Amino acid sequence: MNRSSVRLTMLCFLLTLALAAGVSAQGVYVTQPDDTLFSIARQFGVTLDALIAANNITNPALIHAGVTLVIPGQEAPSAPGAPTVPSEYGSYTVVAGDTLGDIAARFNTDYFTLAQINNIVNPDLLYIGQVLKVPGAPPATTGGGDTPIANLPPPAAGSGFALGGQAFGFGHVDAMRGAGMSWVKFQLRYNGGTDASGEAGQIQQAHNSGLNILFSVIGDHNQLRNNPQQFYRDYAAFLGSLASHGANGIEVWNEQNIEREWPNGFISGSNYTDMLRAAYAAIKTANPGTLVISGAPSPTGYFQGGCQAGGCNDDVFLRQMAAAGAANYMDCLGIHYNSGAVPPTARSGAPVGSSGHYTWYYPTMVELYRSLFPGKQLCFTEIGYVSPEGYGSISSGFAWGANTTVAQQAEWLATAVRLARGSGIVRLFIVWNIDATHYSSDPQAGYAIIRPGGGCPACGALAAAMQ
Repeated sequence: MNRSSVRLTMLCFLLTLALAAGVSAQGVYVTQPDDTLFSIARQFGVTLDALIAANNITNPALIHAGVTLVIPGQEAPSAPGAPTVPSEYGSYTVVAGDTLGDIAARFNTDYFTLAQINNIVNPDLLYIGQVLKVPGAPPATTGGGDTPIANLPPPAAGSGFALGGQAFGFGHVDAMRGAGMSWVKFQLRYNGGTDASGEAGQIQQAHNSGLNILFSVIGDHNQLRNNPQQFYRDYAAFLGSLASHGANGIEVWNEQNIEREWPNGFISGSNYTDMLRAAYAAIKTANPGTLVISGAPSPTGYFQGGCQAGGCNDDVFLRQMAAAGAANYMDCLGIHYNSGAVPPTARSGAPVGSSGHYTWYYPTMVELYRSLFPGKQLCFTEIGYVSPEGYGSISSGFAWGANTTVAQQAEWLATAVRLARGSGIVRLFIVWNIDATHYSSDPQAGYAIIRPGGGCPACGALAAAMQ
């Protein structure tokens, strides 16, 4: 079967599922990466207003791939009957040359069934290293009475590149959009009993501004240490509520490999994976379309031997995560890179005594993280270059960035975007940061692309890189 036939047959399959869910009098359409509401309306010969009304769309400028839209006035086409989903599963890892039909034949099933149990919308979007559920063995569960992972959408397959920025407000939306950004990131602190409905207004404001919203959610050390399993459940419930309110992406914690963010003596990739497992189940139950990103470790080689009570080197921590099965509970691997003092093409020459360490260089960071989680795309939830220009001398802890100019900041960010877009392995690129004004021992404002006086030299460079 050729790819066009596969796409057509898969669409019929998806239409059948939509009809079973209650869409009976009208046709449906699953959005593709380059679609706009206008192009869809024109394709089906309906008015834009009718399409918006039929789907209760509040922001016509914001449309995501993989969304099922009702097409008013269209009869749903006939489709084959929905397949019977097997009750037992094994797993299969995709290799070069695989197609969904080939894999299905290998396991004595059909690609409709394989697509359904793996929530595959586009059969062409397989990638090397992707783990599929296949008929054959009992599914893994979360244990402890949690939601069975086999009953949830699997980690989403790869998708295209997107640019965004971490912000402290919505004061520079025009500059962000002008730079080619479609995402905004905010960090939240969960405290026991926190109600996620308090973030509904911020989510709506992002959507009204034409931006997807990503939350990086951290929490209280003492609550986590005192009763980890209960905290994991409560924290996961909070993330699920965020997803149900429309959060487009959630980063599960932040720099959990160091004691600033995770309790001393309790730091390990295995412990974190327990949290990630619960979080993934809660988020995907609430909203399968929410992007789940594993918390990005702090890039460091500080901890002798790899791990101590106060933290772990990020490579060791990631290996622990991988061994604990973390790849099954994320759509994207979180990564931070904010200690660059050389262009993102460089592999040497950082102005530090430890210049041989991979954490100083964009290429070696990407290569390491990719190798530890093959088949997973990377989501940069922080990437930036600090420049003291316009602020004065920089604190000693950031002395390696003392000579970086604003022009270099702009150029290096743009180059990193081009590298990331061209790699095919980076899904999200969140610039750290847009608009910080705090400048002290932690020179956040030095990373900001909105510089003193309100200018944004990096915005034009980023826009050009996104063309």
